[in-house]
Amino acid sequence: MDGPLLVIDRDAAQPIGVQLVAGLRRGILTGALRPGDPVPSTRALASELGVSRSAVVAAFEQLAGEGYLEMRQGAATRVAAIEHERAAVAASPAAPTAPTRPGGEAVGSTDAAVPLSPGGVLRARLDLIPGRPSTARLDTRAWRAAWRHAASLEIPSESPPPFGVPSLRAEIADHLRQARGVACSADDVVVTSGTSEAAALVASALRIVVDGTPVIAVEHPGYPLARRSLENRGARTVPIGVDADGLVVESLVRMPQPLHAVMVTPSHQYPIGGRLPVAARLELLEWARAADALVIEDDYDSEFRHLGAPLPALASLDHGEHVVLVGSFSKVVTPWLRIGYLVLPRSASVREAIGDIRASELCPVPGVAQEAVAALLASGAVRRHIATARRDYAHRRQLVLHALDGIDRAPLSALDGGLHAVVRLASHAVSVAVVARLAAEGVGVAPLADYSAVPGDEEPGIVIGYASPSDTHLAEGLDRIREALLALA
Repeated sequence: MDGPLLVIDRDAAQPIGVQLVAGLRRGILTGALRPGDPVPSTRALASELGVSRSAVVAAFEQLAGEGYLEMRQGAATRVAAIEHERAAVAASPAAPTAPTRPGGEAVGSTDAAVPLSPGGVLRARLDLIPGRPSTARLDTRAWRAAWRHAASLEIPSESPPPFGVPSLRAEIADHLRQARGVACSADDVVVTSGTSEAAALVASALRIVVDGTPVIAVEHPGYPLARRSLENRGARTVPIGVDADGLVVESLVRMPQPLHAVMVTPSHQYPIGGRLPVAARLELLEWARAADALVIEDDYDSEFRHLGAPLPALASLDHGEHVVLVGSFSKVVTPWLRIGYLVLPRSASVREAIGDIRASELCPVPGVAQEAVAALLASGAVRRHIATARRDYAHRRQLVLHALDGIDRAPLSALDGGLHAVVRLASHAVSVAVVARLAAEGVGVAPLADYSAVPGDEEPGIVIGYASPSDTHLAEGLDRIREALLALA
């Protein structure tokens, strides 16, 4: 790689890092570096070119974020196969795409513009649907080792324990202690198949405890799957509004009807993005004590904080009295796992009710998957992946800000943490027009109206996920979103 591909000109105005990125990108686009080709280690390349290793590391990380390189823990860095092809396409003028019917046939064209997923669902070419993390930098060697370990264990002849296998419960308790300051033991942890199943489990337990229909407050707008899970298990949900900081606790306190629980996303309100201040958190816990109610804390992406110091989890402030902490590995690792958890409160009646339910319904997560995730946590791979992903997401957040911040009549928000951004729009008509135009161009976003907990009271806007796509795809999608907003907002 010391030929014309990489030539460092120390007299040039461009910084050395910029020259490194440009030279490697040029080599990939022209085919001098082919998909699957290894590139020298950062140490070897820095020595060869006479530059600092930190400059090479930064260049590699930028190119990996753009989708040109594959960087895996413990493995050689290689030219990315799929992203190389996409980058080559992106380098040429993009042809207009036509909308497709559910069967994949393009309307008014003989070519299918938008592919179908394996399940037959229409899938955008530039998928910016929120809620999807990046797995590009996950340590695949640790991942495979974890599954080999799980497969090597003796095969039990019974179902997994009702609350989950002991190894995973212990690792989750340790993870929560280190990551969120929550003092809990393995005995307090229940393994679930995700946030929705955890919410359903709590709703079923409350039906037993109150011997009737539990009334549970939910955020409006909020997470629709969790709300439906509560309702499907017989709970009655009551919407509570949110403001720039999250749940309006004062509205909760003023509710004329007694509540048995409230489900809240205090670290990063979903989807608006507010962060509940410490004073409001303490006020919420005081309400729970006075009302003898549960607080179901959905801590879904608290690991990814971009601005401001992380605030303590409600569960760490409550000491297990009235908070049920709910979480999953869908955002920090991958939703492909379908593994989550809840941390039980001290309430003996709630613990007993959940135990009775699990004794009859059984744990829905396969034991082999639980053992694999336990091994993955024990290896430190999850902790390292969170640190790497946090840097990647912070970089992509900057791409969103650069592309969309400051557009008239389309304010940008929800970017202090997490994996998504919200663009508020003036009216529902504008929202519908923007979503339709983007869909026709092969860009997938979510309407903000989809998160409403009150029919007929939907907020206009769109929600954009920026974690999963490569930088090149994200940049193209953001360009199309900007054009749509400037034309229609």
